[in-house]
Amino acid sequence: MLQVVDVDLTPNPHALKFILNENILKTETRQFHKKEEAANDPLAKGIFELEGVVSVFYMDKFITIEKRPEIDWNKIQKPFAGFIEKFDVSLIPSESEANVSGEDTGELLKKINEILNIKVRPALANDGGGLEVLGLEGNTLKVRYQGACGSCPSAIRGTLAAIEGLLKRDVSPSIQVIPG
Repeated sequence: MLQVVDVDLTPNPHALKFILNENILKTETRQFHKKEEAANDPLAKGIFELEGVVSVFYMDKFITIEKRPEIDWNKIQKPFAGFIEKFDVSLIPSESEANVSGEDTGELLKKINEILNIKVRPALANDGGGLEVLGLEGNTLKVRYQGACGSCPSAIRGTLAAIEGLLKRDVSPSIQVIPG
């Protein structure tokens, strides 16, 4: 039975990270920005039924929920914990066998993803978020933040610059990172 074992604050005041007692995904991340996107995912669809939920992100052993600013967390937390305890994990769509981050698309992109996997994604996951690589054109890397990072002002400003600086140092001085 799934249970919420802890709740972490995130840098985004409108997002909480709910840590679960077991893994719900092994390798993939799943992000839903609106209820309609979650139509084929019973876990996310059920979370969107809770009042005030505006986005759902999950991976590994956690689910990050972002809420509307005017909604209090007490209207979401207890109903969410009840939903999770009754949820049948076998209903979660199976993970694809494709390489999630697109590492097959070239050596440069493979090296970028290796660095992101080691130095960036774990830190973002600690804050209830993630990073999706949308593509690489020339030396311009297009990324999209997931979960709590998706609408966090510090992700757009400071973190993006830090990621670019890291990639300039470890991959190529000509790399540029832009939000997608």
